[in-house]
Amino acid sequence: MSELARLERMAARFAPVDLTVDLSALPAHERQALAALVDAARVMDALFLKQVWAGNETMLLDLLDDASPEGRARLRYFLVNRGPWSRLDHDEPFVPGAPPKPAGANFYPAGATKDDVERWIDGLPAAGRAQATGFFTTIRRAPGGGFVAVPYSQEYQGELALAAAHLRDAAALTTQPTLQAYLEARADAFASNDYYASDLAWMALDSSIELTIGPYEVYEDGWFNCKAAFEGYVAVRDDAETRKLAMLGDHLQDIEDHLPIDAAYRNPRLGGLAPIRVVNEIFSAGDGNRGVQTAAFNLPNDERIIREQGAKRVMLRNVQQAKFDRVLLPISTVVLAPADRARVRFEAFFTHIVMHELMHGLGPHGITVGGRRTTVRQELKDVYSALEEAKADVSGLFALQHLVDRGVLPAALEETMYTTFLASAFRSIRFGINEAHGLGQAVQLNYLWDRGGFVLHAGGTFGVDAGRIREGVRALTAELMTLQAEGDVARGRDLLKTLGVIRPPVAALLDRLRDVPVDIAPRFTTADALRREARDRAPAPA
Repeated sequence: MSELARLERMAARFAPVDLTVDLSALPAHERQALAALVDAARVMDALFLKQVWAGNETMLLDLLDDASPEGRARLRYFLVNRGPWSRLDHDEPFVPGAPPKPAGANFYPAGATKDDVERWIDGLPAAGRAQATGFFTTIRRAPGGGFVAVPYSQEYQGELALAAAHLRDAAALTTQPTLQAYLEARADAFASNDYYASDLAWMALDSSIELTIGPYEVYEDGWFNCKAAFEGYVAVRDDAETRKLAMLGDHLQDIEDHLPIDAAYRNPRLGGLAPIRVVNEIFSAGDGNRGVQTAAFNLPNDERIIREQGAKRVMLRNVQQAKFDRVLLPISTVVLAPADRARVRFEAFFTHIVMHELMHGLGPHGITVGGRRTTVRQELKDVYSALEEAKADVSGLFALQHLVDRGVLPAALEETMYTTFLASAFRSIRFGINEAHGLGQAVQLNYLWDRGGFVLHAGGTFGVDAGRIREGVRALTAELMTLQAEGDVARGRDLLKTLGVIRPPVAALLDRLRDVPVDIAPRFTTADALRREARDRAPAPA
């Protein structure tokens, strides 16, 4: 295969999809605010490139200068991955001259080892350790040769000032008070490096426009899972779907009270009612638009806010519909037995993703290990993300079954949710087991297969054993949440090592899925239209 054909084949795994959102109900000034928010989100792309690898910007400029067909193909795939490593192929470099992907990204000094940094962190006083392991600092070389924690507000000062200016432009255009409050608070946070007040304002956001922007997820930090990457999502709220799903939030305490773990590990009083927002995405950027597209998210990650208010769940409905239509349905025709394919439904897919996000906020978070107060994230370190994704997935099934048994959700959901989840397991594993969601999904598939909840048919396809799946889901939920509550990183690593693998029958099916897209590549047609509108309104130069 030629280099050009190889690059085009890799890129073809992402099916182009136009994300078009109806904005006809929004007044002109709110559409103008949206255009300013898209501009702010674009800054997150530049910041994320810098966070992934110090050489990203230079390499991007080189690719822009390469007019050859291979150069154009590399540029396209570079933009999909936000770097020269194929995220679906265990971060294999596809640009000549690219080094191996740095596990610590660009959050830590070049040339330093994980052990070097960990020893330095362990030797700091408590306040210094909190800053060094905080979400919003990079670690850099000090003048004397040691290490120093540098606040994001200093490290990325220029880009954050530009993003803040766009946010303030939008705040001046919108007439929605909670949106104005969030935009001003987040602009202030970019300068102060204190995100607490703006996270509270984001939790209180109640407007037709739903914006999420700033440093949030820690997946890119492969050393300690503690450094937050910049991302941006610009969306509008789907009021009808939001009202439909908000009732799930009313049952969170009941779900928590019935988790299959020791009562001492349950939270007797969750934070305030967790908001759920169903939105349609207009634009995403940075960590929100690299490789596999985010279908939903659960934020903020600040444990103080989770304790006080819970976490807000944002469901990107148009993104999920595109994934279901372009990816999941074709997968189901390959991996499921014919009798099971009719039980793959979008509502089951969508509702499980909602519950997945809700379950991130349930179960253990603040824990006690060896007599000291700590968090699950701090104790599980590099295995936290994969285990947390697996926990949210399988406990989401447990919670849906609980609500079906309670009569809160229709009994018909039970007939479709396990089969839809099984098909979606293959969708997620195709992201690669070097990625948290794919690795966590491999653990679940193998565990439930070993417990008999999933069965392998003679023809090589999979199905669900209705008599065993419930107990398998319950057992794995208990296993993962107990591991988290006890901060057992050794058990976590062993679980990932033994179950986070691709077994031969799964590999054979994955091979048969080669011509099915792995995910979508969004084309932000509505965002482009907003920018054209803004450009047309701009006064001509004097």
